[in-house]
Amino acid sequence: MRISELSAKSGVAIPTIKYYLREGMLHQGEQTAATRAEYDETHLRRLRMIRAMLEVGRLPVAAIKKIVAAVEDESLPVHEMLGTAHYALAPAVEPEPGEEWHSARAEVDDLVAELGWDVHPDAPTRDELTQTLVRMRQLGMPVHLGPYAETARKLVAEVEMDLLPYDGPRDAAVETLVLGTVLYGRALDALRRMAQESESARRLGLRPDRSHAECESPAP
Repeated sequence: MRISELSAKSGVAIPTIKYYLREGMLHQGEQTAATRAEYDETHLRRLRMIRAMLEVGRLPVAAIKKIVAAVEDESLPVHEMLGTAHYALAPAVEPEPGEEWHSARAEVDDLVAELGWDVHPDAPTRDELTQTLVRMRQLGMPVHLGPYAETARKLVAEVEMDLLPYDGPRDAAVETLVLGTVLYGRALDALRRMAQESESARRLGLRPDRSHAECESPAP
């Protein structure tokens, strides 16, 4: 297909496609003339992956380039390729000075070891969870990570990882990982808040059909 058809099928504007080509994020098409190249399904699949990372993952171009390099490096095991995408999705967290941070980080490391999880010592998620623990303790919140960890593994991670096309194209696996991590993460958060509302109503003896407006209306 020509670049105009690739643009129409992918929904990506031609100038943007040309930018991806210049930046090495999209592999070159087959040159058929001095000013013409042909593109195929691999280009369409790569554009879908890039769009997923940009529009859903909100990843910067530098991170996407790193992931593209991992996708194209066939010598890199699939687990490490997916890890590159996973780590790019993690928010940047700077370790904080002081005993409070070191204590929380040690607690995170102990939890990972106790669960028997295979998580790299330098995984950014360790610092992300550490920062969360520090903030929870600063706010005087109780910390109960055990049930969350078990839910994360059994009811979330296993289901999501089953969706990955391990035997398919590498960029398709990365696209599925990014979309699944971000969108299922949002769905999980929404479901949790809905469950909290329902549980609150149950514990307070409210009728299931009672609206928020009724609950908030002042008594006559």
